[in-house]
Order: sequence, then structure tokens, then C-alpha cells
Amino acid sequence: MLPGSGFAAVSAALLAMNRQLQVRDVLQTIVASARELLDAEYAALGVPDDQGGFAQFVVAGVSEEQWRRIGPLPRQHGILAAMLRDATPQRLADVRTDPRFGGWPDAHPELADFLGMPIADGEEVLGALFLANKRCPPGRAPSRTGSCAFTAQDEELLRLLAQHAAIALTNARLHERSRELTIAGERARIGHELHDAVAQKLFSLRLTAQAATALVDRDPARAKAELREVARLSAEAADELRAAVVEMRPAGLDEDGLVATLRTQAQVLDRAHSAEVSFTCEGVRALPAAQEEALLRVAQEALHNALRHAGASRVCVALTRRGPAAVLTVTDDGSGFDPDAERSAGRHLGLVSMRDRAAGVGGKLTVQSEPGKGTAVEMEVPGG
Repeated sequence: MLPGSGFAAVSAALLAMNRQLQVRDVLQTIVASARELLDAEYAALGVPDDQGGFAQFVVAGVSEEQWRRIGPLPRQHGILAAMLRDATPQRLADVRTDPRFGGWPDAHPELADFLGMPIADGEEVLGALFLANKRCPPGRAPSRTGSCAFTAQDEELLRLLAQHAAIALTNARLHERSRELTIAGERARIGHELHDAVAQKLFSLRLTAQAATALVDRDPARAKAELREVARLSAEAADELRAAVVEMRPAGLDEDGLVATLRTQAQVLDRAHSAEVSFTCEGVRALPAAQEEALLRVAQEALHNALRHAGASRVCVALTRRGPAAVLTVTDDGSGFDPDAERSAGRHLGLVSMRDRAAGVGGKLTVQSEPGKGTAVEMEVPGG
């Protein structure tokens, strides 16, 4: 039985899981809660993809620097594969002695006692949650592995967490899917309205222009009137197009603002690519619409270059305040390039477009890169 404080801690963890609406936030909350409740040194949660790897992999207890040194995400093999394939928990006194153990990279922390639990929704395994190196409570001596073994009670507690984690993760996925469908439906609606409105205007333009052509010789005054109508209809069609473009601004920017939109796009790209894509924000208020639009477009261009051209394994997007200005930085550990050589060869990787966007809102853009040393794109705009 858990003491009163233990029940309170579990209750708080379950509430925290179900407060989150973004899948990545749910995963991070699950991992942090499990590590704290079971007093483990390390915790991780992997969401499998359909190619033998992991679409997402969240850890706790490992610094960003150490995580970067560890290298690529693990594959679905060994004990992780057993949890995903058989949907069975795994409690081991020393993971290193298990015949399924296949080793780990040099920078990987040394793990000993191990407790793993599948996260399942019915027959579908959503992920694998595992802990390693249980800390010893006061007065209890560590085992020969240097840590304290996980107990049957720990396993039951992790099973409870995994059951609630499945609910929270499913809810978050449904929320994201609902939002995607709402956005797709809204875009379809706008496209339909755009087609109807502009098609009608263009049809009227064609008829009016034909009438003007027929009247030019025999009734110049009426022809001029028809041409004025052509000008009016053209202006209306342009207004319809302009209004549609405004409505079809990047999804979420008008509704949620730049910070939330950048965070969402980073999460989507993090799921879609093997590279880790992260986003941080500190001290930035809402900005004028034109500045938010420019910052978002520059971020998208820099992300595209890093993921599609530079082969980066890690991309960091940050939005910070610098005095009276807002500063966007996009850094990657990709192949990098020589900006002078690219410019002389006529290959700009979108740099001209990004600089134009920055200048168009009174900002400035700087790019630092070297072959083999990654790239850092920085855009500063006033009013942060």
C-alpha cells in the first residue's frame, strides 16, 4: 500500500498527464512523473514507428549535451522490442546480463536494474516506458550493481501509470487530429469560397470585355463604360484574392500567435524527421502581424534547409528578447556551407528571400556557417 503522501504524488502525476493536450508534452510529463514517483535515475519513453525505429523518444535524467553525444535514436531491438512485440513488462536485476542486451553507445549512461512497461490501448501498443537505476532510500544498502532493485510494488505502480498514460496519450492524439481536421476543413471551405467568388468575377469580366470589344467601333461611349466595368470587376477580383490570402495565412498564426505556431511546427517536424527538432521561447510578447508572418516564414525556410539539405540530426529554434527587439535563431548541426562560395556560385539556399523578409519589417538577418560545423540563422525585428 502507498502512504498518504504516495497517493497524493500519484494523483498529482495523473492529473498532470491529463492536463496536457500536445502529444510531446504528454510524453515528457509521463517520463518525468514515472522517474520521480519510482525514484529512478533514468527514465525514457519510446513511441514506435512502422520502420523498426521510434517516431518519438523522450528521456529524463540525461543532459542535452549527453543526449547529443549518444547519437541516433535506438532501434526496436532487444528488450525494447520485447515490450513492444509481446506487450509484457520487464523487470531485471541487471539489464547488462540479459541475453537480449545488445550494448549501447560509448556516451550512453551505464544502466543496471531495469523496469519496463508497455503503454497499450487495447491491443495497440502505443509505446514503451522504462526506468533504470533505482535510487536507494535512506538506510538501505545498494545491491552489487550499485543501485537498488525495482520491486513488485514498483512494477504495479508503473503499470498504473502506463494505463493512465495510454488514456492521456490517446486523448492528446485525438486533440491534435481534431485540430488538423478543423484546419483542413477550414482550408477546404476557404478554397471553395475562393473558387466560387473569383470564378464568378472572372466570368463577368470575360462577358464585359467581349461587350466592350463589340462596341468599340459603333458606340465608343458605351465601350468606355464597359471598360470601366472591367476595371471595377478586376479590382473586386483582386480584393477577393487578397482576402483569401489573408485568411489562408499559416494555420494557427492568427489564432494562436507566433510562439504557439512555432512550437507546433517544431513538434510536427520532430515527429516527421529522424532529426530532433526543439523550440524554446523566453520573454517575447505578441508582435505585429507582419513581423510574426516574416519571422515564421524565415523559421520555415531555415528549418527546410537544415532538414532537407544539411542532413542535420539536431535543429534548435529559439525566440528570445534582446532589449526592445525580438530575436529568432535557428541553429543546426548539419553539414554547413561557405556563405561566400554559395553566393559566388549563385546558390543562395533561400538567403536572399529571408533577408528580404527581414528588411521588409525593419529587421535584419545574419547567417553564420562553415562546412562541417552547422549553420546558425538569426533574425532580429523591433518590438519584442
